Amino acid sequence: MERFRWVPLEIRDQEFLFVNIPAFKLQHYVDGKVEWDCDVVVGTPMTKTVIFNGQMQYIVFSPYWNVPQSIIKNEIIPGMRRDPNYLAKHRMEWNNGNVRQKPGPSNSLGLVKFLFPNSNNIYLHDTPSKSLFGKEERAFSHGCIRVAKPKELAIRLLSYDSTWTPEKIEAAMNAGVEKYVTLKKKVPVYIGYFTAFVDRNGQINFRKDIYNRDEELLKQLIQ
Repeated sequence: MERFRWVPLEIRDQEFLFVNIPAFKLQHYVDGKVEWDCDVVVGTPMTKTVIFNGQMQYIVFSPYWNVPQSIIKNEIIPGMRRDPNYLAKHRMEWNNGNVRQKPGPSNSLGLVKFLFPNSNNIYLHDTPSKSLFGKEERAFSHGCIRVAKPKELAIRLLSYDSTWTPEKIEAAMNAGVEKYVTLKKKVPVYIGYFTAFVDRNGQINFRKDIYNRDEELLKQLIQ
C-alpha cells in the first residue's frame, strides 16, 4: 500500500508502459486499462533493475550492443586472454577504445531495443536467450529489461506512424544494419516494485521479494 501511494495520480488516464519487477511483467496501459502484457527478464539481486520513470522516445532496430566497461573488465578481457579469437567468435569488435557486438540474431540485445533516455542506462530490449522466459522467476539480466514479445511492443509503439507496418518492422529487425527511429508519440514508462497487487480480474497477487526490499520499507514505516 505504501508503494502505491508513490504512484503519480495523473498516470491513471494516460497511455503508459509499466514494468513490475517482482512480477516479471510488462504491461501496456491505455485509458487506465491493461491492453497488452508480456513476460520480462529483470536484473539479478546483484545487478538490480532500478525503480524510476521516463519517456519512451526511440526504437533501435538491429542494434549494436555497446558493452559496459564492467563487462569488458570482468568477462571480455579474461575471455580474450583465454582465447585470442574471443571477439570474432562473439561477433564483437573494438570501437574507439570500447567493445561493441555487431547486429544480428546472436546480439545480446536481440533484434530491437527500446530507449527511454535516463541516467541509469536502463532500457528494454529483445534477447537471443528465449529459454529464460520459460522460468517462473526471471531475474537474470545485468539490470536492463528483456522483453519476451519485442515485435509486438514495436508494433504498438509505432501504431501512430502509418509508415511502419508490421512487415516493415519485421524487415528492420532482421536487416543487420542499425536503424534509429524517433517515436511520433512519446510514451511514459514506469518501472515499479510491487510484491502485492490486484490484477485485472480483481484477484490479489503476491510475488517473491526478490530484492529484499519489503523488510527495509517496513522498518522505515514503523520507526
